[in-house]
Amino acid sequence: MEVQISKGKGSKPEGAEYLLSIIPMFGRMPNGDVVGAIGRKCTADYKIKPIHKFIKDLCKIKRGQKEATVTQWIGISWDEIQRAKDSRVKWCYHRHPLLETKINRAQCIDWMLKHDYPMPPRSACYFCPFHDNNEWRRMRDDDPVHFQKAIDFDKKLRQKFIDHDKFMKMKVYLHRSCKPLDEIDFDNDEDKGQQVWDFNAECEGMCGV
Repeated sequence: MEVQISKGKGSKPEGAEYLLSIIPMFGRMPNGDVVGAIGRKCTADYKIKPIHKFIKDLCKIKRGQKEATVTQWIGISWDEIQRAKDSRVKWCYHRHPLLETKINRAQCIDWMLKHDYPMPPRSACYFCPFHDNNEWRRMRDDDPVHFQKAIDFDKKLRQKFIDHDKFMKMKVYLHRSCKPLDEIDFDNDEDKGQQVWDFNAECEGMCGV
């Protein structure tokens, strides 16, 4: 959650503060109503841009380069072919090896187990609001470090909006119940209405890889 200062070129006046890197959040209005997921720039801000920056530094990509000198392999499986996207930069070419060999998610898991690898969890940011309760519980039990980071992120999320968005009338949360993560009883499957991860609704074709 990075705070930017407006240069006055858009709808915000020069000098105004605003939040960058908005993730999908759930909000509770002053009257108690719960608002569905808002914001949808997390894949670009938290994944694609950092990956591109790392590759550009590592491969010494020149400014304005149009020749494709990088091949990026992306592990989208055959049953999620609709998520595959072409590269948005000219210096990088995308390959999807699982699509080329028509390997689906179940076959990937079978391969992992057959070669004595542990069952892999779904790939996602530790603070992703589209975790269902099973995923939050798994993180709490198997990855307490990142679960605590998610709790801290959830708290900071609300404070950031209070500090930098004076017009925001609702409190925002990572969990659909609009409760702090450390106050939810995941053992009793509280708030079963939590939205389930939906790769088909993912906008950039990178989450879940």
